Amino acid sequence: MKPNFSLRLRVFNLNCWGIPYLSKRRGDRMKRLGDFLNMESFDLALLQEVWSEQDFQYLRQKLLPTYPSAHYFRSGIIGSGLCVFSKHPIQEFTQHVYTLNGYPYMIHHGDWFCGKAVGLLVLHLGGLVLNAYVTHLHAEYNRQKDIYLAHRVVQAWELAHFIHHTSKKADVVLLCGDLNLHPKDLGCRLLKEWTGLQDAYLETRDFKGSEEGCTMVPENCYVNRKELHPFSCGIRIDYVLYKAVSGFCISCKTLKTTTGLDPHSGSPLSDHEALMATLCVRHSPPQHNPSSTHGPAENSPLVVVLREALTELDQAVAQAHWWATFAGYTIGLGLLLLAVLCTLAAGGGVREVAILLWTPSVGLLLGAGAVYTFHMQEAKGLCKARAELQHVLGRAREAQDLGPESQPALILGHQEGSRAEDE
Repeated sequence: MKPNFSLRLRVFNLNCWGIPYLSKRRGDRMKRLGDFLNMESFDLALLQEVWSEQDFQYLRQKLLPTYPSAHYFRSGIIGSGLCVFSKHPIQEFTQHVYTLNGYPYMIHHGDWFCGKAVGLLVLHLGGLVLNAYVTHLHAEYNRQKDIYLAHRVVQAWELAHFIHHTSKKADVVLLCGDLNLHPKDLGCRLLKEWTGLQDAYLETRDFKGSEEGCTMVPENCYVNRKELHPFSCGIRIDYVLYKAVSGFCISCKTLKTTTGLDPHSGSPLSDHEALMATLCVRHSPPQHNPSSTHGPAENSPLVVVLREALTELDQAVAQAHWWATFAGYTIGLGLLLLAVLCTLAAGGGVREVAILLWTPSVGLLLGAGAVYTFHMQEAKGLCKARAELQHVLGRAREAQDLGPESQPALILGHQEGSRAEDE
């Protein structure tokens, strides 16, 4: 790699809101999205909520001259909705489906059927290895009573863990997607602290777009304004995050968002706003980082966020066990009721009543069995994430006690992101 190596990377990110039969003007928006991407010719276009594979194939053909490489990440029943279009050859790709993803009986929300995931693409750009990740986490629905908070925290942790373990050979890491997390939410802080990823909106010197970088704004005609009532400017839940390893420096030169309208036709491309970032990567000579004063281990940002996450997961594990126990008692009651009905039917006295109650009793038994099975799986997934967080918390405390010069690489993972240098 030449000492004067530099690279400019233009990135596009959008939650496309492409729900078949439900999303308004889906076909027209997909057509205009394809026209816009062809005209702008980004290096990477990372999309979420392309739920119809037919829409992906349509975009694939339309964008083929400009973006010869593309991939659609398949998972779940409906699909992850994730896809990417690249001007550069894709060397490798893989994905990780999140362990927890809502509840199957919350059919009107539908996240459980999607198989939410994170997709990874590996690109080689002039000798530089780029790991590009695209993801979509579980939706919030109700901020005051968020029943999916623990699931989203676990997803954020699995996302951070996946990036940590798959980016060891990468020179630059890029994460784009709809995190369904506000910047100060627990899951967002956990992701940033563990991976060391920088937020393009906070780091760029040239931002143009919606107020406070919001990606769901009341000016968008597809947005339900009642859901944004507590947030007058809108909410920021879509992100471009990045970092570079030692020897490289990455900075966000410009970041733009749409503002409720398509930049050309005036009609929105989605109910979310698009993010368009120009990233600059260049060689950075090795620098000696002087030991900084971190203060008591219990007060370090990583330790604080890990403790918060563990508290949330402890509550979620207890709730999952409660539901599993309740379902277990219901199963026992259902089996007892079936035994009584079988006895009555065999006796012949109230055979008609016994037969009449047989079907709802079997339904109750099957329903309780499904609830028990799901919540036991949920508890195991929560316990798995909790055990990993406890281990990392112990290592983080140990690293703080030993001092910065003795911190293991595992703990330094969240500090590897290189801060943008003054241009």
